[in-house]
Formats: sequence, structure tokens, C-alpha cells
Amino acid sequence: MLLLGAAPAPAYDIVIRGGRVLDGAGNPWVRADIGIKDGRIAKIGRITARGAKEIDATGRYVAPGFIDMMDQSGSVLLAHGAAENKLRMGVTTLIGGEGGTPVAADAIPRYFADLATRGIAVNFGTYYSATQARVAVMGDGAGAPTPAQLDAMRGLVDRAMQAGAFGISTALMYPPDRFHATEDLIALSKVAARCGGFYATHMRDESARLLDSVDEAIRIGEESGAKVEIFHLKAAYAPGWGTLMPQAIARIAAARERGVDVAADLYSYTAAGTGLEGTVPGHVFAQGFEAGLAKLRDPALRAALKRDAAAGSVPGWSSLLEAAGGWQNIVLANSHQPDMVRFHGKNFVEIGAALNKDPADAAWDMLLGALPERAFALYFVMDERDIDAAIRQPWISIGSDGAAVAVLGELDGMGLPHPRSYGTFARVLAAYVRERGVLSLEDAVRKMTSWPAQRMGLSDRGLLREGLRADVVVFDAATVEDHASWTAPMRPATGIADVIVNGVLTLDQGRHTGARAGMVLRHRCGR
Repeated sequence: MLLLGAAPAPAYDIVIRGGRVLDGAGNPWVRADIGIKDGRIAKIGRITARGAKEIDATGRYVAPGFIDMMDQSGSVLLAHGAAENKLRMGVTTLIGGEGGTPVAADAIPRYFADLATRGIAVNFGTYYSATQARVAVMGDGAGAPTPAQLDAMRGLVDRAMQAGAFGISTALMYPPDRFHATEDLIALSKVAARCGGFYATHMRDESARLLDSVDEAIRIGEESGAKVEIFHLKAAYAPGWGTLMPQAIARIAAARERGVDVAADLYSYTAAGTGLEGTVPGHVFAQGFEAGLAKLRDPALRAALKRDAAAGSVPGWSSLLEAAGGWQNIVLANSHQPDMVRFHGKNFVEIGAALNKDPADAAWDMLLGALPERAFALYFVMDERDIDAAIRQPWISIGSDGAAVAVLGELDGMGLPHPRSYGTFARVLAAYVRERGVLSLEDAVRKMTSWPAQRMGLSDRGLLREGLRADVVVFDAATVEDHASWTAPMRPATGIADVIVNGVLTLDQGRHTGARAGMVLRHRCGR
């Protein structure tokens, strides 16, 4: 019974008032209020009723929450679910798993349950790595699987798909992933395809042999029936800047034209970030990672390995040293060694000179000295004009290739200080929309919302529509800014002040509320 004089209960949990509403589909904005109730968008239009929480969005844009199509948070979210660096970029959904799940295929249901029980502030889905299956069955060395081993690998992929993985992934540039034959990946992708799943890949070569790698990815999709997602599409090869990327775009577009469901994501930076093992000749790890490390430690082998590294890529190994154009374009990011911190931010020509070592010796000693951690470097291998060409494609989405953080302002869960972990999505809005006009605001938002949601089969997210899940971001297009840089990579983005995840205010005027309203997203097998 309503007592006389008592105010009626709020009709909505949250009302966002007076914003410029971008629906995520690429349409121009409309001015409207948005009412949120019980985790969903209840009304879009003029709302006179009250909300328990009111957000004044006057002068700002309201959009669906952004979807990070290449996330690395699979491990860190178990211990630290806040994901504040992601939220401050407007990201509400993460798709992880380039390296697979942190657990074996049979343990994925428990892993998902643990994430849900411990609580995560963002939505999270993942791929399962084809290499997880390979290593579980036949170890981390080179070689072809026997028919029985391939059957066992198929079984693990099937169990992962039944548990809710979105497909299988590979990182073919790295050992032991690079030991997969194309035919074996087709066989494993057929298992994912039966469930309507993906073959998602960090391709075998993103440099001189980029086009061959694009062709391989397309072939795997075409022959298996799996959807293909190319991770962080790039032309990482200075001699091919301006020519390789247009050709790669043309090949992907032609495949789509003939019916192959292939698309790609990218991050908006000119340097890649990965381990120093990318400079080590690929044959070193043919008998497994530990055997390869033993070879690196052998002084008698170093001279030959340095010659191999200097000679550049060979079939089966894509050299990041060659892609970068030399040690002067490879910068130490994280040595994991207190006495080497003074060299962070310096390139390996400078580091070698300071240590009186050949740059290769300096890098490989750094790699060995960091163990069991992974020494990271920044590889300046890309050209802004190629990024511009790629990001304009309608089938491109955005992925950070970065992880959530345990503590805001500190390293992400990968331990790699690359600005993409803190800046990617804000940088698209600030640099590619506002400052340079490479994208319209409407299309940039589409690439970060409805397109990846449709791509991943997230039919209840990615759009502002009545009845859909209320993942919502409110931002100021005039002030949104990525502050993370090469010299200060852990500065949070600004201009994205309010973020709602599944109807719960999680970033409130720039402050994390502590909410853990994120959901584990499970792909439903289509059998």
C-alpha cells in the first residue's frame, strides 16, 4: 500500500537522460532518454518516470558497450575481475583466447563456473587453442600427428566446443603453434564448424609472406566451413608498406565475395608487442621449448644462430627482426630483471652498446635472464597508412591484444607495457574519428559494437534496442582521449565516464563502483 505523501518507487533502475543516442548499427544519433530495468533496455525515447539512478548525458553520446575482439584476460580475470582499464575505454565485453583457455578442455566448465562465482566486471567469452589440443596429445615439439593423435585432438576440440568455446585459435608465428600443418588445422576446424564456431588466427607470417598467410587462413575456412577471424591484421614489413595491406584486403574481400565468412580485427598502433623469442630462429624450438632454451645457452651455437637470425625469415619461421628492419627498431619493454630496468624503452642497438654485446646476444641473454617470466619487446613494424586502409574496411572490428589489469596504472595481466592495454578504443575515437577523420563516429561505434556482436553471435548485445542486454557507455566525443603512450603506456583513458554492464552501473563518473555484473558468454553448439 502506498502511504500518503510517499514518493512512488522508481520505474527504472537507471535512466540516462538527454544524450545523443548512437544505436550501434551505424545510424546517425538521435536525442533520447534510455530507461534500464532488470539488466535490460526497457525504453528508448522520452521518459518522464524516475530512475533509481539518473545519469545526465546532455552533450554526450550514448552507445552500446564496446566489444574487445582480441583480449588477453583469460587468466587475470580469475584473480582480478575488475578490468578497470577496459571499462575506462568503454569496453564491456571481452573475447579472449588467442593462446587458448588457461585450463584444459575438460576443465573449461569449471573455469567458467569459477569466473561466474568470483565475479567479473565485464562479459567474457573465449576460444580454445588448437595448440592446447596438440600439446596435450603429442607434446610441444615439431612433427606430424598420427591418425590416432589427430583423432584425440579432435576429441579435445569437441569437448571445448561443447563447453562453450567460440571456436579454435592459433598463433602460428610462435612455437609450438607453427608446427601445425594446414591440413591438420582444417581437420580441427571442421569440429568447430559443426558447432558454428570459428577458426581464429594470429597468422603464420604477418610480414613478407603476409599474403600466403591470408591465403592459408581463407583456405582453412573454405575447406572446413568454420568462420575465420584474423587477429590483429597488419602488414608488419617495411619493404611492403603501402603494397601488402591493399593486396591482403583485396584477398579477404574476394573470399567474402565468394561466400567465405572471413573477417579481421586490429589495434590502432604502429608497434607490435610480444616476447623476445620472436627474434630467435624458428628451428631452435623444433624439439620443444626447453630444448630450444638449452641451445640458446650454448655459446658454441650462438654464432650460427646469429647468422640465421640475420639471414631473415625462412619457410616455417617469420622473423620479427627482419620485419622490424633491424635491432634498432626493437625496444625492450619488460625485462623482468631489476638490474635491467634501466634499459626499458631503449632499443637493442643501444642496449648492446651499453653492455658491450652484440644486439642479438643482449636480446637473447635478456630472454634467458627473465625466465620463467617472458621478456617483452615492442617491434616497430607497421605504417599508419596501412592501418588507415585496413580500419576503413566494413568487416574490420577492434581488438586490443591486451589484458585486464589487477591494479589501475600498473601492468596488465600479460606483463607487457604496450599502450594498447589502456588506450585502444579511446584512441579510435580520438585519433581516427575526431582528429584525423579516418572514420565517422557512427562507423567507429559500429565496428566496436553491433558488428562484433553479430560476428560472435551475441544477438542480445551490441545494439541499443528495447529488450536487449543493457551494456551501455556514455562518452564525450570532444574530450575522449587515450593518454597511454610508448613512454607512459599505463595511463588510463579519459572522456568515458559512465559504463553500464548488464544493467549495473560499473563506472560512475569515472569511478569504478566495484560491481561485478559481467557474464560468462558461452557459444552454443549448433548441432
